[in-house]
Amino acid sequence: MAPGLYLPNEFFIGEGSTDVDEVSTGLELSHSAMAFYPYTYLPTLDNNSTSSCFLSSSDSPKKTCKRLKRMPSSDESIGSNNSLCSNSTVNSNGMNRTESYTSLTSLPRLQFRDHVWTLNQRFLAAEAMEEAAAAMMRRDDEDRDEEVNEDGIKLVHILFSCAEAVACRDRSHASTLLSELRTNAKIFGTSFQRVSSCFVQGLADRLQLVQPLGAVGIVAAAEYSMTYTEKKEEALSLVYEICPHIQFGHFVANASILEAFEGESFVHVVDLGMTLGLRHGHQWRTLIDSLANRAGELPRRLRITGVGHSVVRLRTIGDELEDYARSLGINFEFSVVESNLENLKKEDFKLYEGEVLVVNSILQLHCVVKESRGALNSVLQIIHELSPKVLVLVEQDSSHNGPFFLGRFMEALHYYSAIFDSLDAMLPKYDTKRAKIEQFYFAEEIKNIVSCEGPARIERHEKVDQWRRRMSRAGFQPVPIKMISQAKQWLEKIKVCEGYTIVEEKGCLVLGWTSKPIVAASCWKC
Repeated sequence: MAPGLYLPNEFFIGEGSTDVDEVSTGLELSHSAMAFYPYTYLPTLDNNSTSSCFLSSSDSPKKTCKRLKRMPSSDESIGSNNSLCSNSTVNSNGMNRTESYTSLTSLPRLQFRDHVWTLNQRFLAAEAMEEAAAAMMRRDDEDRDEEVNEDGIKLVHILFSCAEAVACRDRSHASTLLSELRTNAKIFGTSFQRVSSCFVQGLADRLQLVQPLGAVGIVAAAEYSMTYTEKKEEALSLVYEICPHIQFGHFVANASILEAFEGESFVHVVDLGMTLGLRHGHQWRTLIDSLANRAGELPRRLRITGVGHSVVRLRTIGDELEDYARSLGINFEFSVVESNLENLKKEDFKLYEGEVLVVNSILQLHCVVKESRGALNSVLQIIHELSPKVLVLVEQDSSHNGPFFLGRFMEALHYYSAIFDSLDAMLPKYDTKRAKIEQFYFAEEIKNIVSCEGPARIERHEKVDQWRRRMSRAGFQPVPIKMISQAKQWLEKIKVCEGYTIVEEKGCLVLGWTSKPIVAASCWKC
């Protein structure tokens, strides 16, 4: 393990990851975004190097951070093998360099390395935080750039300091910082103030988890649940209507499904997490339209199997789709598998001989990614046994599943800052729709990432490269998506604000906001 990437245990709360890929992901995150720290120079130790490092000779008690100097290598040294340097130099304390070196190396090795690694981690964090803070701030209104940038950078510092205090279980310091954050992180402020308010909620919830909960809190949550669920459903519908994220997934998935169904008479779609909880089968209405309007014969039968818990809702959606398909002359069948993804069995699905099967997963599989790969591998094995012609996978393209809390925190802050910035461009400042989207949809994802651990943490988003490794291990092969021009035309057609982009990356399509990846779509075959 590289010394510069080490994070000591006090930097996170909760269990570690047993997945080697997750650990490596967490280490990569250490470069991505953290807070400024007053160490302007700090080299890393290289076990293979013959060079030696010395503290500067200054003995001023006021200096708390001394510059480290690199001594000549063994090739440059003059003298016998028993002497580090033949011309020993006496420092201001009356100690020659050889004695300084002996004194320094006499420190316990583990203690010294831990100290250097910790300081080096914070040094790396300073650089990343400068970049993250600048990126998040430069998109604010031009007429208030200087003032907003200063406030935003200050807010970043306080946020990270609070996250660090929460991670270290320093309740007193964390509570003080949370009070300050609640004053500055305004729900109707700048985009960064608004996204910060969501992270403040998550930090407060995480801090609360280390304290015993009172009966009053539990009762209040139960009384609020019904109204809260309705608000979440409304927010989800607004996200589908206003943001291109889900629609992008539906567009790429349907195009891939239509290609797989080309020339086939009996076709079947298994939808994992049917419709994301949307009240209507938007994706499948569009697919039925496309099947009815394309050249050639209509399929003799279209079947859709929805996986989910709300059987009544799914049956209602199925009845609506059946009526719609019949009006267009398509023979349609709908069935429901009442189960969560982790408990799926091959026997749950009714498969017919000669039928072409496609599996559709829109923002679902990340929910079964756990500390170990067992849960996800089980689901992928079941899908593999179904032998689909294509598996369409659409997921958030960000690293929110690393084992280190602070790394996840800063990655999530960078990711959702881009989303809140896009909402700024699409909706007016005091639009209630925007507030509902932010507070009842994206804020829920943020709070789960920040405040939860173990089985309770279900928003385990990962980068597309990580998904490639996971899918390959499960026996799937990539199917390149070759529709970049059609995807760009689609993006222009839906007329979202400027700033959204679609790029092709190693056979996948990635929707982003001003070069920040948001959602990635990929296709796989057995």
